[in-house]
Amino acid sequence: MSARLARRDHRAAWLFLVPVIVSMLIVAVWPLGRTFFFAFTDAYLDDPSVYSMVGIDNLIEVFSDHTWWIAVRNTLTFTIISVAIETALGLAIALLINEAIPGRGLARAAILVPWAIPVVVSTKIWEWMLNDQFGVINKMLEALGVIDHGVAWTASGSLIMGVVIFIDVWMTTPFMVLLILAGLQMISQEIFEAAEVDGIPTWKRFWSITLPMLRPAIGVAVLFRVLDALRMFDLSYVLAASNEKVMTVSIYARDRLISFQELGVGSAASTWVFLLVALVAIIIIGALRLDKAAGH
Repeated sequence: MSARLARRDHRAAWLFLVPVIVSMLIVAVWPLGRTFFFAFTDAYLDDPSVYSMVGIDNLIEVFSDHTWWIAVRNTLTFTIISVAIETALGLAIALLINEAIPGRGLARAAILVPWAIPVVVSTKIWEWMLNDQFGVINKMLEALGVIDHGVAWTASGSLIMGVVIFIDVWMTTPFMVLLILAGLQMISQEIFEAAEVDGIPTWKRFWSITLPMLRPAIGVAVLFRVLDALRMFDLSYVLAASNEKVMTVSIYARDRLISFQELGVGSAASTWVFLLVALVAIIIIGALRLDKAAGH
């Protein structure tokens, strides 16, 4: 009887899994496989049915392209700085709104607003606010005497990366707050009460209790944000199109595929993007597993 029930449960499990597997094959595996295939061809976007196999020539061309390495540098710079700031701010804000302070519920709702606004809308709002002619940011700084004339924030090569990072931090810090706050909610308050009774200072309670117990939640939040930041396209493209100062690997792949109509080379660039993201994901997941093993 137990064996029959086990077989029935097994069939039922597969019955539920088949639609998910088919959906994944259609929306993920098939397009990814086609991208890998065209990476080894000389196809063009205007007529992808006409092509010949060129081996790894496209992959080598992208790898040896100076613009590609500029995009890699920009992507890594953006990822490291933005995720570091978002993690620090997310931890600070999560700790604050986790306390029993007046208006905590309203603060939790308000903190979600930047994250709820679509990226394109947020980017255009900040672009208008930072305009050197009529932007409210420049008007405020001029009124305060900080600057003498409007600053072209999005047109200056030395400032635009900082602007992109600032907008991303404004938009996605709430995501970090949510994940870290969820981790805080999982920690038993009895631990903190016992530490307080023992006279352990607040900073030591944070360093020795809160932070170690939050490491899994912070690790997951950082993993999600790093993978998202490495694939960032819309923010930089809406703000500066294909400006090399903020060109990311996704924008590079888009330009080769759409602007130059090079389906083969564009697919090769997309393949490199996939490999870069996969490599970083493997490294971070491995580090999280090592940290978990060390914790045990």
